[in-house]
Amino acid sequence: MSNFFTDNNDIQFLFDHFDLAEIAAIQERETPNGTADYLPSDLDDVVDNYRKILEIIGDIAANTLAPSANQVDAEGNTHNASEGTVTLHPLVRQNIDRLTQADMMGFTLPRKYGGLNCPILIYTMATEIIARGDCSFMNLFGLQGIADTIYAFASEEIQDDYLPKFASGEVSGAMVLTEPDAGSDLQAVRLRADEQPDGTWVLNGVKRFITNGCGEVLLVLARSEHDIKDGRGLSLFVCERSPAVKVRCLEKKLGIHGSPTCELTFENTPARLIGERKRGLITYVLALMNGARLGIASQSLGVAEAAYRLARTYANSREQFGAPIERLAPVAELVVEMQVKIEAMRALTYETARVCDLENNTNRLLERNADALSDEEKKVLKQNSRTYKRLNAMLTPMSKYYGAEGCISVATDTIQVLGGSGYIKDYPAERYLRDARITSLYEGTSQLQVVAAIKGITSGVFASYAESFEKKSYSESYSDSELEALKAVLIKNREELQSAIEFVKTQSGAYVELVARQLVDAAMSILIGHYFLGQAEKNDRKKKVAELFITNQTPIIAMKCAQAKQGSMQVLSDYELLAGPVPAA
Repeated sequence: MSNFFTDNNDIQFLFDHFDLAEIAAIQERETPNGTADYLPSDLDDVVDNYRKILEIIGDIAANTLAPSANQVDAEGNTHNASEGTVTLHPLVRQNIDRLTQADMMGFTLPRKYGGLNCPILIYTMATEIIARGDCSFMNLFGLQGIADTIYAFASEEIQDDYLPKFASGEVSGAMVLTEPDAGSDLQAVRLRADEQPDGTWVLNGVKRFITNGCGEVLLVLARSEHDIKDGRGLSLFVCERSPAVKVRCLEKKLGIHGSPTCELTFENTPARLIGERKRGLITYVLALMNGARLGIASQSLGVAEAAYRLARTYANSREQFGAPIERLAPVAELVVEMQVKIEAMRALTYETARVCDLENNTNRLLERNADALSDEEKKVLKQNSRTYKRLNAMLTPMSKYYGAEGCISVATDTIQVLGGSGYIKDYPAERYLRDARITSLYEGTSQLQVVAAIKGITSGVFASYAESFEKKSYSESYSDSELEALKAVLIKNREELQSAIEFVKTQSGAYVELVARQLVDAAMSILIGHYFLGQAEKNDRKKKVAELFITNQTPIIAMKCAQAKQGSMQVLSDYELLAGPVPAA
């Protein structure tokens, strides 16, 4: 029996590398348990339970999800047009049932509601493993974030009504945000929410591109203040699947065929307000989307891992000119680049998840333990919370952008390694590429992630964060001279990038956005280099990974900085000339 957790040395290394006991300490302390059947005896028990959970997920991904992925991709789900409903593929339903039987559908919810009370870092690992089994099914598993949003912002009454059902697998959810004329610009949402004389609400309108829109519980962004046209007029609502919500169609997509993407119509649909009016987009959806973006980063990892393993196996077994093709230098280079890229994606994604846990746990301490804290303790926690929030605002779009683009690159290179065999359906390489392509589009395109991440770079968040690795508060230098030399290279890279940042800050806002990608790319490479150095202290192989990554990225960082300092606006000033005329219809 294969297992997608125990066969992945890098995930297991990182599981031990991070201080999970530190995360678990506050997670357990500040989360309600109610009358849960199981309570851990100590922190070692908590961490051991995390490992057992990932082993279960690894088993299900390898032995239930992966074997059915090709068939689900070929056959998809069924739209019942006359009823306005969707019937999931039997194997998709089987996958849901298998996870439900294993009690894996309340991953991050408190035990009070029947959840597993796992931190985001463990959930991120699990999401990667699930996506390796079947990228499309990860969308159903990953929508547990709907329950997290209800737990974070809804009334206790709504929590009690829905969270046990999420944890038991009785219901699945959907985040119902996008409309035909409101994609990335959610401030343009027009779906109406009208309060009734008795204080209840009804929804009317259309939503599009809704992942799992056929789910039983829908979180809907709607305009409750009809005289306010921007994001301040939006509120968040929860409603249930009913005849008042119809699936108008299932989108015919390039990939992720097992994930139903729906167009929905709402006709006087009864709904309940989440939290407060007017905060739907500004507070609640932004939090929901940050979690979703981290989920896409981990989904990207899973697809890339599956694709890489196919390429690595093929390169080892396929013989040409009397030897395996991995003996050919160009193929060997490609395979190594793919593996290092995945480890870089994982380092950034998992570190982002860890920082998310630190922010969430800090806020838990402030909110639920305020009476026991001194004024000085509150002051320190509030400062930490602000620091983590700013850091997450930069790292989350970085991890989504880097993961999605890396995933597409690895899936493309897998087909290249397989040659003609990768282009046909005898191998799943073409499915991996089709599935990978969505990751840079949904939950905000790569371009929007760059625009979001650049704020942390120009505001000084990146510089402070990078300098914390340079200072290494627990040790001013690495004990290994080679690691210390590589750190010196990263310091020089950061200084070069800082020079480019200072130049860019003197330019117009349009110029900042124009060169944002160069600055974000350089910043990510520097941070990942530091992550690899930290890992290399505990693992000799990681020292070689760090050396290769930093050596290869250094000239690229120099190039990115030089591009950013050119000061040319030609792409914008000469756009009509360079882009050419709009093609005739």
